[in-house]
Amino acid sequence: MLEGKALVEDTDMPLKMQIQAMSSASQALDLYDVFDCKSIAGFIKKEFDGKYGNGWQCVVGSNFGCFFTHSKGTFIYFTLERLKFLIFKEWKKGGDSQTRKRTQANS
Repeated sequence: MLEGKALVEDTDMPLKMQIQAMSSASQALDLYDVFDCKSIAGFIKKEFDGKYGNGWQCVVGSNFGCFFTHSKGTFIYFTLERLKFLIFKEWKKGGDSQTRKRTQANS
């Protein structure tokens, strides 16, 4: 396990959920090759969908840009090992407040 080595760059998640995100990322890195970003992201998404309900999105990689809208209190962007992790729950119209985030991951 790689827990404790993650660097949170931005978040609005509660601390307990942040810890879960980093723990899920660490577990995924133990299970999959570091270059298999699609499987790593899929593992994390399934973990969060199961624990916090459907609608989670996960992006993993070393070079990506994005612009998105998410439900308030569900966003985290962190680095673990050489990878960047972006996890958020999609915003549904009529649901919780929304926040827009932009990020650029470069290694």
